[in-house]
Amino acid sequence: MAQALPKKIRVPVHGVLLLDKAAGHSSNDVLIKAKRLLNAQKAGHTGTLDPFATGLLPLCFGEATKFAQDLLDADKTYETVVHLGVTTATGDTEGEVIETREVDVTLERIEAVLARFRGDIDQVPPMHSALKRDGKPLYEYARAGVTLEREARRVTIHTLELLDYRAPYLKLRVRCSKGTYIRVLGQDIGAALGCGAHLQALRRTQVGALSLDAAVTLEQLMDTAEAERETRLAPVDALLSTFPAVSLSDELARRFLHGQRLALGREGYGRLEQGRVRVYRESDRSLLGTAQLVEFGVLAPERLIATGTH
Repeated sequence: MAQALPKKIRVPVHGVLLLDKAAGHSSNDVLIKAKRLLNAQKAGHTGTLDPFATGLLPLCFGEATKFAQDLLDADKTYETVVHLGVTTATGDTEGEVIETREVDVTLERIEAVLARFRGDIDQVPPMHSALKRDGKPLYEYARAGVTLEREARRVTIHTLELLDYRAPYLKLRVRCSKGTYIRVLGQDIGAALGCGAHLQALRRTQVGALSLDAAVTLEQLMDTAEAERETRLAPVDALLSTFPAVSLSDELARRFLHGQRLALGREGYGRLEQGRVRVYRESDRSLLGTAQLVEFGVLAPERLIATGTH
């Protein structure tokens, strides 16, 4: 009987993989594949993309997982193609067609309708979503033919731009707050135009300050030599680039990593703005974690990372 191959030992891997997800894969599936390709001990994603959607899916590894919530809370940017005149059960191409109507709308009418969806709007989450009710995701109820009442939630559409209109296809760029369902936005626009709609395509181009420009596909990661795959990762502080930086001496860094609050005003630092900051050790530029600068220039540790220790 053939002897089983020894199980590969996972190793600590720290950083952010900016993945360009292909259509037809769940976010969890690609996370598992990327984790295996990098032989990483710990990984997580920063908010799911629907299987039919493509584009930017930041995957966090090791110490970067401590900051994943920041991307969950961040604004997102999408480009989407809305198919007017055809309504589906799921609001996208994966659901069965439930209604077809004639499309007879002008550009002026489209622009007038889009204006109604800019700013703060209320959205009813779709049944085909991962939101949970009594511990079970809504999509499981939907698959069983059960429709539950859902309360509308307030979201913000910062930008809603018409890129192209070639009937019956409407191409839009959307920048929105967390919790926004682009499928629902497409359906609601179709309803407001009187013809119904579903999403033909959806591509996420930006999450917070992270852009699709630097992203790689799963195939590109697979084609990279195993020893070189970690070079595809952005550093942990790529998640924190929007926060001001504070650098500490070795002694202050040691105290910071022990969770001590530091009175930077007494340490010769100039005037410091209150708020969240990223903290480094000055001697080697190691990221130590995040902190809150509070009253009187006090630096209060928030999330510390193990890789900051010597």
